Amino acid sequence: MKPYLPLRFGKRFSFQLHKKTLLYTTIALLLALAVAVVSLGMGEMKIAPLDVVKVLLGIGSEENALVVQQFRLPRILIAVLVGAALAAAGAIMQGIIRNPLASPDVLGVAGGASVAAVGFLLLFETASIKWLPPTAFLGAMLTTFLLYALSWKKGVTPLRLVMIGVGIKIAAGALVTILIMFSPFLLQNKALLWLTGSIYGVDWNDVFMILPWVVILIAVAAVLARRVNIQQLGDDVATSLGSALQWDRFLLLMICAALTGTAVSVGGDISFVALLAPHIAKQLIGPSFGGALPLSAFLGAIIVLAADLIARTAFSPIEVPVGVFTSAIGAPFFIYLLYKNRNR
Repeated sequence: MKPYLPLRFGKRFSFQLHKKTLLYTTIALLLALAVAVVSLGMGEMKIAPLDVVKVLLGIGSEENALVVQQFRLPRILIAVLVGAALAAAGAIMQGIIRNPLASPDVLGVAGGASVAAVGFLLLFETASIKWLPPTAFLGAMLTTFLLYALSWKKGVTPLRLVMIGVGIKIAAGALVTILIMFSPFLLQNKALLWLTGSIYGVDWNDVFMILPWVVILIAVAAVLARRVNIQQLGDDVATSLGSALQWDRFLLLMICAALTGTAVSVGGDISFVALLAPHIAKQLIGPSFGGALPLSAFLGAIIVLAADLIARTAFSPIEVPVGVFTSAIGAPFFIYLLYKNRNR
């Protein structure tokens, strides 16, 4: 049985789909849809999954439609978009650094976004909250520029990126702590909630704001899949094959930063999704970036959806930030990866 499914579009376009990748990606998509439907029905007002589907098809009751479409659906879509963006950013980072422990939150990109966002909350307390997302986005981009600049020495190597990135993460954490210590008590609580990671209070404006960014950036990353695969062979091999290694690495890092900044700008600092999802995807289908990227995105959506569902319902009426549950899963998993790769 052939492992690939050939597809042709006329005489000029053709490509092959790996059947195993297609299978797992389809399963992940269906699982994400199932978790989303269940989550849409959970809350103070319980709605059966079948009634949720009717609302989504436009044939549900007006009462159910109001609850689902106006109050719950924006939050579910934000969970999907944030999870997909973080997971895709993690897949890119792991692909270009060739290390399963690499992710935007581990290497300081998310930390830069956190510094910018917390600084905005604490230093400009009278400013409109609508400026928080672009501020976090800008922080992630500037941090990535700094990471790349400090790592440059006749080019950028994965090892230097990791070492500089960890240092930036520690420095960003220290800056955030200093900002919180010298701020009023009420603003401290607001900043700490954002740092924990929460999608509470989002609306359709947030959905429309980040939707085009996430879709376009993941699509661009998919187009660049071959360049990531070549980099995974090593710098010398990639250069010998004609790859513009440093330019490709810089471009991919910028896409990673943009995805991270987009996710963090709305969801706060939700940890470990960017580490978990790509690693699970590669365990299921192998290291090929072209297949791991979409599967990672769906797995990231599932992780954030499930974490948000638990956060809303497990301790009702108290709502726990999403980041608490992703960290509870991700921290032991990170320790496991450290132990597994201790001899490398």
